[in-house]
Amino acid sequence: MTETPRRRRRPAISCTLCRRRKIRCNKESPCSNCVRSRNALCVYETNPHPVPGHHIAIAPAPGAQHATSLPSLSSDTASISNDQTSIELESMKLRIQELEEQLSQVSTPASSAPSVTPKFVSWLPSHSTDQIKSTLGGTFDVIQESRLFGQAQAVVRSVAHKNRVFGQSHWISSFTLFRDIIEMIEPHMRSKSSKLLSDVQRAKMLARTIKAQRAPQWPTAPTKDIPPQNVCDVLVDGYLRTIETLYRIVHIPTFRKEYEAIWETGSQPSTGFMVQLKLILAIGATLYDSTFSMRIKATRWVYEAQSWLMSPAFKSKLGICFLQNNILILLARELVDVGGELIWISAGAVVRSAVYMGLHKDPAQLQNMSTLDAEMRRRIWNTILEISLQSSLVSGGPCFISLKEFDTQPPGNFNDVDLDASIPTAMASNYYTQSSIAIALRQTLPARLTVVKFLNDLFSGGTYDETLRLDRDLRSAYKDLRHKFQSYSTNAGPTPTQFELQAVDFVLHRYTSSLHVPFFSASLHEATYAYTRKRVVESSLKLWSLAGSSRAITSNPSFPYTEGDLPRLCRCGSGFFRAFAFQSASLLSVELRALHREDSISEVNVRPDLVNIVEDAADWYLHCIRAGETGIKGYMLLSILSAQIDALERNVSKDDMPPILVKAAEDASDRCMPLLEELAGYKQTEDEADPFLNMDFQQSAGFLEDWDTLMADVFNFGAGASFEALLI
Repeated sequence: MTETPRRRRRPAISCTLCRRRKIRCNKESPCSNCVRSRNALCVYETNPHPVPGHHIAIAPAPGAQHATSLPSLSSDTASISNDQTSIELESMKLRIQELEEQLSQVSTPASSAPSVTPKFVSWLPSHSTDQIKSTLGGTFDVIQESRLFGQAQAVVRSVAHKNRVFGQSHWISSFTLFRDIIEMIEPHMRSKSSKLLSDVQRAKMLARTIKAQRAPQWPTAPTKDIPPQNVCDVLVDGYLRTIETLYRIVHIPTFRKEYEAIWETGSQPSTGFMVQLKLILAIGATLYDSTFSMRIKATRWVYEAQSWLMSPAFKSKLGICFLQNNILILLARELVDVGGELIWISAGAVVRSAVYMGLHKDPAQLQNMSTLDAEMRRRIWNTILEISLQSSLVSGGPCFISLKEFDTQPPGNFNDVDLDASIPTAMASNYYTQSSIAIALRQTLPARLTVVKFLNDLFSGGTYDETLRLDRDLRSAYKDLRHKFQSYSTNAGPTPTQFELQAVDFVLHRYTSSLHVPFFSASLHEATYAYTRKRVVESSLKLWSLAGSSRAITSNPSFPYTEGDLPRLCRCGSGFFRAFAFQSASLLSVELRALHREDSISEVNVRPDLVNIVEDAADWYLHCIRAGETGIKGYMLLSILSAQIDALERNVSKDDMPPILVKAAEDASDRCMPLLEELAGYKQTEDEADPFLNMDFQQSAGFLEDWDTLMADVFNFGAGASFEALLI
C-alpha cells in the first residue's frame, strides 16, 4: 500500500487558523483565502451593510503605487500572490487607519454617545459654565446656553450651588442680573476696610440662635394640647377662608363636626384628627396677626405632625386622612418655614402614595363608592397635582407628573354640604361653589404644567419661539378663567371672595413671569426680546400690587382686619407667595435701573409706579423680618439696588459707585441687627459685653455659603433620636 505523502507545513511562526482550509497559516504570508477573509472582515466592520453583489473599493494610502479594489467575497476569486498581498494589505491598513481618524473627528462612537431625545438634536445649542464667586454667598456655577441665532446675551439654564442644582423657575436663576453689584462690592468685602462681612456673619449666628430656639426636640410626640377655643376658632377660620379655597383638602362639614366634638367633656379624638387640626392651626397662625406671634407654637405643631407621619406603622394609617395630613404638612412646612425649601422632595412621595391608593384612577371605575367618597378622592388628587406643580416651580426641579398618567376627572361643582344629601347633584358650571376655584385652576393645569416642564426638564429646548407660544397659551387660559369668574356675577348666587380672586391672579401671573425671566436679561439689551421685557414688568407689577399693596400694618388679631389676607400671607408666611413677591420687587428694581442706564428719563417719569417700588419693597422686607424672617440678605439687596438707582439719577461715576453700595449694605445690616437681637431675646445693656465681639469669623471659609435669604434649616434629626415615642 502506497503511503500518501504528507503535506509539508509552513513553520509555526506567527500562525493562525486558516478560515477556509482549517489548518495553520502563516500570518506574515497568508494564503489567498485568509487574505479575502481578513479584508472582508475589515470592510464589514467599516460598512456593516454592504450592497450584495458589489465590490467595495478602498482608496490606497498616500504613497501607494497601485490602487486596489477589494476582491469579491465569492469563493471563485483568483488567487493573489503572497508578496503582492502583503503590500496591498499594509496599504489598506494605513488607509483604514487614516479614515478612522477622520471619522473620529466628526462623529462620536455610538457606545459613548449620550442618549439624547431625537427632536432636540437638530438645533441643540452649546452650553458653558460661568462661575460666580461671592464672599457673601459662596460659589455659583451658572450653566448658560449660547444660542445659534445671533443672541448676544446667554440664557441661564440652571444654577449649581454646593450639592443642589436649581432650574430656570427658581428665583436664583435671576441671580446674574445683580452680577455687577457683586463685582463692585466684592473687593471691599475681602478687604478689612468694611465691617460688612462681620455684620453678615453676626446676623447669621443670630439667625441660627433664633431657629434653634423655635425648634422643639426631635422627635416631638403628638399631644392634645391646643390653644383656647376662641383662639382656635380664629385660626381655623383663617385657614378655611384662604388656603382651603385654593387647595381642597378636607370636607368642611365633617371637619367642623369633629372639631366641635373635641371641646366636649370626655371626648377622645383620634391622633390622626388631632394632627390634622394642629396643621390647620399652624397654617391659620400665619394670618393671626401682623408679627406672626404664634410662630413657635406653629413650628411645634409641624414637628408633632412630622413625627407622627414618619412613624414606622404607616401601613395601618394609609387612607384619605393620611393623604390629607401629608398634604397639609407640605403647606404648613412651606408657610411656617420648617424645611419648606425641600417640600418638592416630599411632594414626590405624596404623589406615589396617592397612586398606590389608586387616586390616579377615576372613582367611576370603582364599584360601590358614595358620591362623597368619590368627590373627596377627586379633590385630593387634584390638590396633589397642584402642589406637585407648585413645588416644582418654586424649587426649580422637574415636575414628574404627566397628563397621560392619570384619568381622574376634575372635582365636581359641589358645595360641601350638598355631598351629604341622599342624591347629591352638581351645580351648573357658571354657579359658584366651594369647589369652583379648584376647578378653575384645574382647567389651567395643562398650560401651567407645560411651562414648568419647558423651564425645568433636562432636555427642554427653551427656544424663544416656544416661549412666545406658551405665553399665548397662558394668556388664553387666563382669559377663559376671567370669563368664568365674570359668569358667576350674572347669577344671584355667591361670588368668589377677594382673596380667591387675588390668589388666582397671583398664581397665573407667577407662571407668566417665570416663563419670561430666562430671557429678561437679554431683553434689557436686545430689541428682539422687547415683548419679554414688557411681560416681565407687567406680571411683576401685578404680583407686587397683590403682595404688598396694603401699607396698613396692625397687630390686632381679630378678623376682619385692614391688611388683606394675601398681603399678610406673603409677609408673614414663607414659600410660594413670599418668594415670588420678593423676586417681583427685585425684577422691577432691575427694570428701573435699566431705564436710568438707558437715559430714558422721560420713560421713568411716565412710570411713577416704578419710582418708589424699591423703597417700598425694602420697607416691606423689613416688616417680614419683624414677623420672624431671619435672613437679611434680601433686605440688603433691595437697599443696595435703591442706592444704585439713586446714584444713577445723580450721574455718579462708575469709580465712585462701589463705596456707595457698600455703605448702603452696611446701613441695611445696622437696621436689621436690632430686630434679630429682639427675635433672639438678646438685649445688650451697658454692662454686658457683646458675645459676638470676640468671635473669629474667618475660621470657616464656608460659613456664609447658606446664601438663600428665604430658606430655613430642615428638621434636626439629632443623635439618639428614636421613634419609640411616636408609636401612639
